[in-house]
Amino acid sequence: MTITRRQALALGAGAAVLTAAGLPSLAFADDAKVQAAIDAFSGGAAPETGTVSLTAPEIAENGNTVPIGVSVDSPMTEADHVTEVILLAAGNPQPGVATFHFSPMSGAAEATTRMRLAKTQDVIALAKTSTGKVYMDRKSVKVTIGGCGG
Repeated sequence: MTITRRQALALGAGAAVLTAAGLPSLAFADDAKVQAAIDAFSGGAAPETGTVSLTAPEIAENGNTVPIGVSVDSPMTEADHVTEVILLAAGNPQPGVATFHFSPMSGAAEATTRMRLAKTQDVIALAKTSTGKVYMDRKSVKVTIGGCGG
């Protein structure tokens, strides 16, 4: 197959247009989007710390499968139990990653999962109780190979 001079010029012109226009890039969640998710979950109240324990690796060699664990210190009685836990990834295109629902019959408010992280970022766990309190924990995870195309 031979390429004519006209075809070579057309390819060069097309490459120049793409370079000048800029290639599309990944959009990541901004702080306002993460804060909006926290406010929506907490109803605008400031989350307390100390009751939620988030387990995440300090360094994730591959962002495609990062193991995450969350547990909440709660009596899990009918009068006082964890109703919901959410996980947020502050640097992913969409911060919401997982939601777990609990009841007193759960016995314990614990969950483990794996999540995809696009880049080095904070992972946030928020827990809501039947008494209306909201608790939060945050861990920073350094990602060496991004899991969302990065």
